[in-house]
Amino acid sequence: MKAEFDAFDTITTNSLILRQFDANDIAALFAIHRDEDVNTFLPWFPLKSLAEAAEFYRKNYAEIPPDAYKYAICLKSDNIPIGYVHVGGGDNYDFGYGLRRDFWHRGIVTEACKAVVERLRKTDIPYITATHDVNNPRSGGVMKNIGMTYRYSYEEQWQPKNITVLFRMYQLNFDGQNDRVFKGYWDNSSVRFVEEI
Repeated sequence: MKAEFDAFDTITTNSLILRQFDANDIAALFAIHRDEDVNTFLPWFPLKSLAEAAEFYRKNYAEIPPDAYKYAICLKSDNIPIGYVHVGGGDNYDFGYGLRRDFWHRGIVTEACKAVVERLRKTDIPYITATHDVNNPRSGGVMKNIGMTYRYSYEEQWQPKNITVLFRMYQLNFDGQNDRVFKGYWDNSSVRFVEEI
C-alpha cells in the first residue's frame, strides 16, 4: 500500500529526473539493456533489437503492479533514460538499479537511489533488500552508500541464465525494527553464511 503518491510521481535531484518509462523510451531501453557489460550481473540476457526492447517495455513497464516502483534515471539536460531504479513487491521488497556503461563511475546511480529511498520512507514499505554478485563489489558500494547494511551471503542458481551465483544480501529497514532480517534468500539456499565484510 502506498501513501501520499503513486509509482508514477516524478522525483528530481540536483542533476537527475526520475520518472516513469513510457512508450517513447524504447530506443533508450534498448541502449541500456543491449550492452553485455551492463547485463553481466543482471538476471536477463542483453536485448538484441528494438523489437525485443518494445516487448521488454510491454512486460516490465507498461503496467506496474500496485506494490512496485519503477523509475527511469534521466539527466535533467535531456530527460532521456540512461538507467533505472526498481523496487519490487512481495515480501523481499527487492531494490535494484542499472545504468548505461558510458555513465558509470559518476555517482549517478547513488544519487538516484538515495532519492528513491527518501521517497520510500514516506510509504508503508517496512524495508528494502538488495543483492549483488560477489564479483560485482561496486554494486555493494552503492548499497552501502545509500544506508543499507550487509546481512548474509547465499548461493542461487540464477534464472534465466542458469548460472550459479554467490550473492551478498543487504537490507535497510524503514520502520525502526533495525534487527529485522529478511530470511527468504537464506531459507531457500543450501549454501548460506555470514561473511566478515
